[in-house]
Amino acid sequence: MRDFQLPGRSPVYAETAMVATSQPAATLAAIDILRAGGNAMDAAVGACAVLGVVEPMSTGIGGDCFVLYAPAGGGEVIAYNGSGRAPAAADAAWFRERGMDAIPTYSAHAVTVPGAIDAWTRLLADHGRLGLDRVLAPAIGYAEKGYAVHPRCAVAWAAAAERLAANEAARRIFLSHGRAPRPGDVHRQPALAATLRTIAREGRDGFYRGRVADDMVATLRAAGGLHSLDDFAAAKGEYVTPIHTDYRGLEVYECPPNGQGITALIMLNILSGFDLAGLDPLGAERLHLEIEAGRFAFRDRDAMLADPAMAEVPVAEMLSAERAAAHRAKICPDRAADLPPPDFPTHYDTVYLCVVDGERNAVSFINSLFHGFGSGLVAEKTGVVLQNRGAGFVLAEGHPNEIAPGKRPLHTIIPGMALEGGRVTMPFGVMGGHYQPFGHVHLVTNLVDWGMDLQEALDAPRVFRYGDACEVEHGIGAAARRGLAERGHAVVDAALPLGGGQVIRIDWARGVLEGGSEPRKDGCALGF
Repeated sequence: MRDFQLPGRSPVYAETAMVATSQPAATLAAIDILRAGGNAMDAAVGACAVLGVVEPMSTGIGGDCFVLYAPAGGGEVIAYNGSGRAPAAADAAWFRERGMDAIPTYSAHAVTVPGAIDAWTRLLADHGRLGLDRVLAPAIGYAEKGYAVHPRCAVAWAAAAERLAANEAARRIFLSHGRAPRPGDVHRQPALAATLRTIAREGRDGFYRGRVADDMVATLRAAGGLHSLDDFAAAKGEYVTPIHTDYRGLEVYECPPNGQGITALIMLNILSGFDLAGLDPLGAERLHLEIEAGRFAFRDRDAMLADPAMAEVPVAEMLSAERAAAHRAKICPDRAADLPPPDFPTHYDTVYLCVVDGERNAVSFINSLFHGFGSGLVAEKTGVVLQNRGAGFVLAEGHPNEIAPGKRPLHTIIPGMALEGGRVTMPFGVMGGHYQPFGHVHLVTNLVDWGMDLQEALDAPRVFRYGDACEVEHGIGAAARRGLAERGHAVVDAALPLGGGQVIRIDWARGVLEGGSEPRKDGCALGF
């Protein structure tokens, strides 16, 4: 239990249902949907739609999503891949012939066909209880009537202001004050409200066909993109088989590739061979082991992870005990390994949320534009911010993650789900670009090895080494910083808080729910 004389907040407890998101408006919208007779899937989609309005740099209907769903508190975990695909004309040779060695991060070429709306409509049809019109109503209201911008959003908004200013539609919609909004400024998006109404009325086709699709394709073509109306009409996600590993009795589930959830599982497999509980949770020894496990896991990710429909991804080998042991044997407790840095664009913007309802349906839901405001391209007539997930492809000939027509890129967003004793106990996630596998592992080990409560586990300071720099949050003490530097890590202050997570735990013995929400974000957990 936390020291109540120190700053912080307690976990939230409730008996019937719980929601945790990164914005109060989204959490409240989900609670209202649950009280109105909706279930966890209705509430999750409704909350995510609100986040696309009130946290527009992180997520939106022009993005992608992945979902893990455990129905009725059982042991079945359903995974859905809602990531978008490259246009049919996006052949790697086309880019190489034009002198490119990477997909330009902020360009039409980085925009894959958004997968979120297809996923939302399919998940609601299969697992929801309310209609799309009711679920999208809160988001439509905020887009039309306006909402007050929260502090953490204002920081991320300002960081993207220069890129927004370069696009006329983005400048008009998101810099309407002549600058990025400040905390407390009211922002409205009437064009987006109209688009959401169209989707609420027409469903999936209201986004992938007709005036909304026309506007998105026209925007992309004007910016040099290879997209067609046929690409949008053909957009389709899919149910996939989740992958998992056992970490000291906790069964941790992730979505399979093309998402990077396997990276978190590799890290847990490596760390399972160390006695973490005997270490200081904020000490250099623990942090170094976590960093090194991540560096080896990232090396596997970058070499082998891709769209499994178009490349062979050796999942069983990557998750094998033998591979984990081989990685573990290369970790020196007092020295960083000599490994090449990853070669993948960095980013920090995504939203993660989770919901558990009265029937103990549990939803772990993540939705993203990739970089802040995605590609920086906005479809002017419809207000759709277009993601830049295609920047996750490579142009190296023969690489598993080489861009190809209809292919899905390596994806960083990952929802998590945990089971114990054959039934679901915890939807969880920690977003933040490449930090996400680290975030999942940091949260899980905080809970399992040190027995922290959910809020303590999220509050705990974080470090992240990606490339040569080892980013360290303010909460890491001088002794730990020194210890990391002595082990060969180039310690620097984190420019931004690392990640943002939400988590709900089902206490089956007592019949209650426990929720925690990320202190590095603006949101909260609420239950009833």
